[in-house]
Amino acid sequence: MSIQRPLHLPPHQIPRLGTQIHSPLYFFFFVFVFVFVSLLLLPPQPHPPHPQIRSRVRVLLSYAYVGIWIFLSFTVIVYNKYILDPKMYNWPFPISLTMVHMSFCSSLAFALVRVLRLVDPPSSPPMTRALYVSSVVPIGALYSLSLWFSNSAYIYLSVSFIQMLKALMPVAVYSISVLFKKETFRTSSMANMLSISFGVAIAAYGEARFDGWGVALQLAAVAFEATRLVLIQILLTSKGISLNPITSLYYVAPCCLAFLLVPWCFVELPVLRASSSFRPDLLVFGTNSLCAFALNLAVFLLVGKTSALTMNVAGVVKDWLLIAFSWSVIKDTVTPVNLFGYAIAFLGVAYYNHVKLQALKAKEAQKKAAQADEEAGSLLQDRDGERKNDSQA
Repeated sequence: MSIQRPLHLPPHQIPRLGTQIHSPLYFFFFVFVFVFVSLLLLPPQPHPPHPQIRSRVRVLLSYAYVGIWIFLSFTVIVYNKYILDPKMYNWPFPISLTMVHMSFCSSLAFALVRVLRLVDPPSSPPMTRALYVSSVVPIGALYSLSLWFSNSAYIYLSVSFIQMLKALMPVAVYSISVLFKKETFRTSSMANMLSISFGVAIAAYGEARFDGWGVALQLAAVAFEATRLVLIQILLTSKGISLNPITSLYYVAPCCLAFLLVPWCFVELPVLRASSSFRPDLLVFGTNSLCAFALNLAVFLLVGKTSALTMNVAGVVKDWLLIAFSWSVIKDTVTPVNLFGYAIAFLGVAYYNHVKLQALKAKEAQKKAAQADEEAGSLLQDRDGERKNDSQA
């Protein structure tokens, strides 16, 4: 059964608005990819600089990593909207677009892991066939559904409204974590989740171009993505398996491709056959796929050099930038009620990140205190041993 409403596919053409977004996109994309690769390939310094200089360089690099991630995430979202929207590039085939991404990312991840050997696969424990089927396949199935539904939503909803709906992600993650007993139910946390939901509901009420089908697709995408994140903790992290974004693509992307192949044969392949005159632009789909892969590299760099919490905070900044871009450049309608509702949700998400930060700091403080107690205990044991030796002498 198709989850997509029937779409009329007129002859392929690129309208004026798409051209305005499309041309500078190539320039900025290649500039940022050049900077990104340069940061990855920076050689280690033979003599470490002064600690104060080193600290300033670390801060500047952290800002650079955040900026690169925001730009690439921003670019992938706008680029996908550009390709899928009937009023822009007019290629409303979200499953096909996702399969192009997965094929491209699978190939490059295989090259990095198996051919160039720049990234090591997990070795403790090793990824066996049984472990892959029991742990990776369910995550791949959820990821394919999340990408399919979220890309489908771009056909019906504006970029700004989609970002507002994505504010429900902490609500979904917390609720599913409580359901799977990975989080403890707290009244204060649930009250914060309700405030986020209330803000998103107000934003939806004020949406000028509300589309119930598009909202259903995006909410389903949020639910599948939240379930995937929780299952990663249950099926992978709890077993000691740590996957970075590159090894995740290496294992998960082929699985996603296999799952997407089934609905693609029934939903989009017949329509693509009917429009046999259409020829995809290799430059558009090539750079779009490269953007998607570069985004995963940016996540690898950002989380590795800073933290996952930094990425969450940067994501809030990215959402506001996307809303401003959607309103000013794409000319999507953003109403005062939209902004008021999203502001309420934003405060709830900010408080959620604040609580996570405080919990992380408390955990680090406990770890340092435990290490200090252990070192003090070992010193006392050494002194007692020395005293016994002196008394025996």
